[in-house]
Amino acid sequence: MPSLTSLNDHELVNSFVAGNINALETLILRHKDKIYTSILFLVKDQYLAEDIFQDAFIRIIDTMRSGRYTEEGKFLPWAMRIAHNLCVDHFRKVKRTPTIKNSEDQDIFEVLNFTEESAEDKMIKKQSHSRVRDMLDMLPEDQREVIVLRHYADMSFKQIASVTNCSINTALGRMRYGLINLRKMMTQKQIAL
Repeated sequence: MPSLTSLNDHELVNSFVAGNINALETLILRHKDKIYTSILFLVKDQYLAEDIFQDAFIRIIDTMRSGRYTEEGKFLPWAMRIAHNLCVDHFRKVKRTPTIKNSEDQDIFEVLNFTEESAEDKMIKKQSHSRVRDMLDMLPEDQREVIVLRHYADMSFKQIASVTNCSINTALGRMRYGLINLRKMMTQKQIAL
Protein backbone atom coordinates (compact mmCIF):
# COMPACT_ATOMS: atom_id res chain seq x y z
CA MET A 1 0.00 0.00 0.00
CA PRO A 2 1.45 3.40 -0.97
CA SER A 3 2.12 5.98 1.74
CA LEU A 4 -0.52 8.66 2.21
CA THR A 5 1.86 11.44 1.20
CA SER A 6 2.21 9.91 -2.27
CA LEU A 7 -1.58 10.01 -2.87
CA ASN A 8 -3.18 12.95 -4.66
CA ASP A 9 -5.90 15.06 -3.02
CA HIS A 10 -8.76 13.15 -4.64
CA GLU A 11 -7.39 9.85 -3.39
CA LEU A 12 -6.91 11.30 0.11
CA VAL A 13 -10.50 12.58 0.15
CA ASN A 14 -11.78 9.13 -0.90
CA SER A 15 -9.60 7.48 1.74
CA PHE A 16 -10.93 9.85 4.44
CA VAL A 17 -14.54 9.27 3.38
CA ALA A 18 -13.84 5.53 3.60
CA GLY A 19 -12.79 6.03 7.24
CA ASN A 20 -9.05 6.72 7.18
CA ILE A 21 -8.59 9.70 9.50
CA ASN A 22 -4.87 9.82 8.68
CA ALA A 23 -5.81 10.79 5.12
CA LEU A 24 -7.48 13.94 6.49
CA GLU A 25 -4.37 14.74 8.53
CA THR A 26 -2.26 14.43 5.37
CA LEU A 27 -4.65 16.76 3.49
CA ILE A 28 -4.52 19.34 6.27
CA LEU A 29 -0.74 19.21 6.55
CA ARG A 30 -0.40 19.49 2.77
CA HIS A 31 -2.55 22.62 2.44
CA LYS A 32 -2.64 24.30 5.86
CA ASP A 33 0.05 26.89 5.09
CA LYS A 34 -1.63 28.15 1.92
CA ILE A 35 -5.12 28.24 3.43
CA TYR A 36 -4.07 29.78 6.76
CA THR A 37 -1.87 32.39 5.07
CA SER A 38 -4.68 33.44 2.73
CA ILE A 39 -7.05 33.83 5.69
CA LEU A 40 -4.49 35.78 7.70
CA PHE A 41 -3.84 38.03 4.72
CA LEU A 42 -7.56 38.88 4.55
CA VAL A 43 -8.39 39.31 8.25
CA LYS A 44 -5.00 40.59 9.50
CA ASP A 45 -5.54 39.06 12.96
CA GLN A 46 -3.77 35.86 14.01
CA TYR A 47 -6.42 34.66 16.47
CA LEU A 48 -9.30 35.39 14.13
CA ALA A 49 -7.41 33.67 11.30
CA GLU A 50 -6.96 30.57 13.48
CA ASP A 51 -10.69 30.52 14.29
CA ILE A 52 -11.68 30.89 10.65
CA PHE A 53 -9.14 28.23 9.63
CA GLN A 54 -10.72 25.79 12.10
CA ASP A 55 -14.22 26.69 10.93
CA ALA A 56 -13.14 26.13 7.33
CA PHE A 57 -11.89 22.63 8.07
CA ILE A 58 -15.01 21.81 10.07
CA ARG A 59 -17.05 22.72 6.98
CA ILE A 60 -14.70 20.77 4.73
CA ILE A 61 -14.96 17.67 6.96
CA ASP A 62 -18.76 17.94 7.23
CA THR A 63 -19.10 18.29 3.46
CA MET A 64 -16.86 15.31 2.75
CA ARG A 65 -18.53 13.11 5.38
CA SER A 66 -22.00 13.90 4.07
CA GLY A 67 -20.94 12.89 0.56
CA ARG A 68 -21.48 16.36 -0.93
CA TYR A 69 -17.86 16.86 -2.04
CA THR A 70 -17.81 16.55 -5.84
CA GLU A 71 -14.92 18.70 -7.06
CA GLU A 72 -12.58 15.94 -8.14
CA GLY A 73 -8.95 16.98 -8.37
CA LYS A 74 -9.72 20.51 -7.17
CA PHE A 75 -9.51 20.16 -3.40
CA LEU A 76 -7.28 23.18 -2.73
CA PRO A 77 -9.32 25.73 -4.75
CA TRP A 78 -12.49 24.38 -3.16
CA ALA A 79 -11.01 24.62 0.36
CA MET A 80 -9.68 28.13 -0.37
CA ARG A 81 -13.14 29.19 -1.54
CA ILE A 82 -14.69 27.94 1.72
CA ALA A 83 -12.07 29.84 3.74
CA HIS A 84 -12.58 32.98 1.65
CA ASN A 85 -16.37 32.79 2.08
CA LEU A 86 -15.96 32.49 5.85
CA CYS A 87 -13.77 35.63 5.81
CA VAL A 88 -16.41 37.48 3.77
CA ASP A 89 -19.11 36.30 6.21
CA HIS A 90 -17.03 37.63 9.11
CA PHE A 91 -16.68 41.06 7.49
CA ARG A 92 -20.39 41.19 6.64
CA LYS A 93 -21.20 40.44 10.26
CA VAL A 94 -18.81 43.15 11.47
CA LYS A 95 -20.11 45.65 8.92
CA ARG A 96 -23.73 45.05 9.97
CA THR A 97 -22.86 46.19 13.47
CA PRO A 98 -22.97 49.98 13.23
CA THR A 99 -21.12 52.17 15.67
CA ILE A 100 -21.80 55.56 17.16
CA LYS A 101 -18.56 57.25 18.15
CA ASN A 102 -18.18 59.65 21.04
CA SER A 103 -15.72 62.54 21.21
CA GLU A 104 -12.88 60.15 22.14
CA ASP A 105 -13.62 58.04 19.04
CA GLN A 106 -15.04 55.15 21.12
CA ASP A 107 -18.17 53.17 20.29
CA ILE A 108 -20.80 54.42 22.75
CA PHE A 109 -22.26 50.91 23.07
CA GLU A 110 -18.86 49.74 24.36
CA VAL A 111 -18.48 52.77 26.66
CA LEU A 112 -21.77 51.96 28.36
CA ASN A 113 -20.43 49.05 30.40
CA PHE A 114 -23.14 47.28 32.35
CA THR A 115 -20.82 45.58 34.88
CA GLU A 116 -19.54 48.72 36.63
CA GLU A 117 -20.09 48.78 40.36
CA SER A 118 -19.13 52.12 41.91
CA ALA A 119 -21.77 54.75 42.69
CA GLU A 120 -19.95 57.32 40.54
CA ASP A 121 -19.82 54.91 37.61
CA LYS A 122 -23.51 54.10 38.04
CA MET A 123 -24.39 57.80 38.01
CA ILE A 124 -22.27 58.45 34.90
CA LYS A 125 -23.83 55.45 33.18
CA LYS A 126 -27.32 56.66 34.10
CA GLN A 127 -26.56 60.11 32.65
CA SER A 128 -25.14 58.58 29.48
CA HIS A 129 -28.20 56.35 29.06
CA SER A 130 -30.41 59.36 29.63
CA ARG A 131 -28.56 61.33 26.92
CA VAL A 132 -28.81 58.46 24.46
CA ARG A 133 -32.54 58.05 25.20
CA ASP A 134 -33.09 61.80 24.78
CA MET A 135 -31.29 61.77 21.43
CA LEU A 136 -33.20 58.65 20.35
CA ASP A 137 -36.46 60.43 21.19
CA MET A 138 -35.51 63.21 18.75
CA LEU A 139 -35.14 60.79 15.84
CA PRO A 140 -37.98 60.06 13.40
CA GLU A 141 -40.03 57.16 14.73
CA ASP A 142 -38.99 54.66 12.02
CA GLN A 143 -35.26 55.31 12.63
CA ARG A 144 -35.63 55.17 16.41
CA GLU A 145 -37.58 51.91 16.19
CA VAL A 146 -34.87 50.16 14.14
CA ILE A 147 -32.04 51.33 16.44
CA VAL A 148 -33.91 50.24 19.56
CA LEU A 149 -34.80 46.84 18.07
CA ARG A 150 -31.22 46.29 16.89
CA HIS A 151 -29.24 47.47 19.93
CA TYR A 152 -31.60 46.97 22.84
CA ALA A 153 -33.68 43.99 21.67
CA ASP A 154 -30.67 42.44 19.86
CA MET A 155 -32.77 41.56 16.80
CA SER A 156 -31.33 40.76 13.38
CA PHE A 157 -32.20 43.02 10.44
CA LYS A 158 -34.30 40.18 9.02
CA GLN A 159 -36.31 40.07 12.26
CA ILE A 160 -36.58 43.87 12.33
CA ALA A 161 -37.84 43.91 8.74
CA SER A 162 -40.48 41.34 9.64
CA VAL A 163 -41.60 43.18 12.80
CA THR A 164 -41.70 46.61 11.13
CA ASN A 165 -43.26 45.23 7.95
CA CYS A 166 -40.57 46.59 5.63
CA SER A 167 -37.75 45.16 3.51
CA ILE A 168 -34.33 44.36 4.98
CA ASN A 169 -32.82 47.15 2.85
CA THR A 170 -35.34 49.63 4.25
CA ALA A 171 -34.46 48.55 7.80
CA LEU A 172 -30.74 48.91 7.03
CA GLY A 173 -31.35 52.36 5.53
CA ARG A 174 -33.32 53.50 8.56
CA MET A 175 -30.51 52.30 10.82
CA ARG A 176 -27.92 54.12 8.74
CA TYR A 177 -29.84 57.41 8.67
CA GLY A 178 -30.68 57.09 12.37
CA LEU A 179 -26.99 56.69 13.26
CA ILE A 180 -26.04 59.61 10.99
CA ASN A 181 -28.66 61.77 12.72
CA LEU A 182 -27.42 60.70 16.18
CA ARG A 183 -23.86 61.64 15.23
CA LYS A 184 -25.07 65.05 13.98
CA MET A 185 -26.91 65.64 17.26
CA MET A 186 -23.84 64.71 19.27
CA THR A 187 -21.70 67.08 17.23
CA GLN A 188 -24.18 69.97 17.29
CA LYS A 189 -24.82 69.73 21.01
CA GLN A 190 -21.20 68.82 21.77
CA ILE A 191 -22.34 65.78 23.71
CA ALA A 192 -19.62 63.48 24.94
CA LEU A 193 -20.69 60.08 26.22
